[in-house]
Amino acid sequence: MIEVYKFGGASVKDADGVKNLAKIVGEHRSGLVIVISAMGKITNALEDLWKAYISNEFGKAQQLLSEVHAYHDAIASELFGDPEHPVFDQINNAFVEIEWIIEEEPQDDEDYLYDQIVSIGEIVSTTIVSAYLNEIGVQNLWTDARGVIQTDNNYREGKIDWTRTKAAIEPLKQKLETTIIVTQGFLGGTSENFTTTLGREGSDYSAAILASCLGASQVTIWKDVPGVLNADPKFFEDTRKYEELSYQEAIEMTYYGACVIHPKTIKPLRDTGIPLLVKPFMAPAESGTTIGNTTAEIPSEPAIIIKKNQTLVSIASNDYSFITEDHLSEIFSAFAVLHIKINMMQVSALSFSACFDHDVRKFEKLLLRLNTSFRTRYNRDLELITIRHYKRPMLAELSAGKTILLEQFSRNTAQMVIR
Repeated sequence: MIEVYKFGGASVKDADGVKNLAKIVGEHRSGLVIVISAMGKITNALEDLWKAYISNEFGKAQQLLSEVHAYHDAIASELFGDPEHPVFDQINNAFVEIEWIIEEEPQDDEDYLYDQIVSIGEIVSTTIVSAYLNEIGVQNLWTDARGVIQTDNNYREGKIDWTRTKAAIEPLKQKLETTIIVTQGFLGGTSENFTTTLGREGSDYSAAILASCLGASQVTIWKDVPGVLNADPKFFEDTRKYEELSYQEAIEMTYYGACVIHPKTIKPLRDTGIPLLVKPFMAPAESGTTIGNTTAEIPSEPAIIIKKNQTLVSIASNDYSFITEDHLSEIFSAFAVLHIKINMMQVSALSFSACFDHDVRKFEKLLLRLNTSFRTRYNRDLELITIRHYKRPMLAELSAGKTILLEQFSRNTAQMVIR
């Protein structure tokens, strides 16, 4: 029987986190796949490095690389003590890949460079964790996810080639009979052996892909929260934990931005009937939340999802004509080419409005594409509030003192873009 455990960056942000991971997995000697994200906020730091590099700020890029390298060396020093331990050479070899890239001016596509640079965070985190587990007697096999999670060449949002991926994962079943596997979340590889990533926070999705292809009995995502909550505890004090959720409800919640699980995670598990557990890594004995085939279609508490850093753009034709299917086709094409996910949209007679996460580079490219055929207006620094299974009094409470720029209601879901 195979299980998949996924540990996020918060769970391995320091040496104590790595030791806690070892306690959680310590009873296993085989049949376990451990999927690990980059440590702490390293993905953010490597994104900053990438931005500096493609902006020709080479000194800043070198400084950020030095800081990231030192962060990992410090964790390894606390775990291993011996400065001559082989893990330090392995860490250094991984970061050399970034050094080679930033030694020269950027020539390649920006998204391609993003994946080659940012992916190193997962390579180093798994290198350290695998070495530490071996050090304390938990024998494991470090596996490069770029060789098993096979994607197309859609950098920063690699699409899974399921046929190639299943074939590449199949040999792992035999290995899991005698050992456990440590591998990276978030990463994939192309047929030309170039690194891709699966979208921000994509490690959950990696765990689901591996579980689906391996026929795992369950997936456990270890988080810094008690389970799936009905609201983000950073914004609300009185949150409630769901004991169980249906696949459908979890898909709805993640689609609208519930950040506890990556949106693409649920479908591969639902298709194969594999349950997903979300459990607290600091209290592994607690029940957490179980997502699977359940009769509890309607959760016990309404779910409140808040997405910050939103942009609302209104798009109208230059000649003030009605927004037709031809207009919509052109508009949606612009969003699709730039991989901008629309979080909320609305069509009126003369305009189309869309709310989405703000990414300055993508947004500038979007305006360039749209302004050739349309007039655009936009507001930035907004919030999108989504309430699943809402109650009317909640809407007034959540929008009190705010300006509602766009709102939308269905039978089960209410959305408001507010300033």
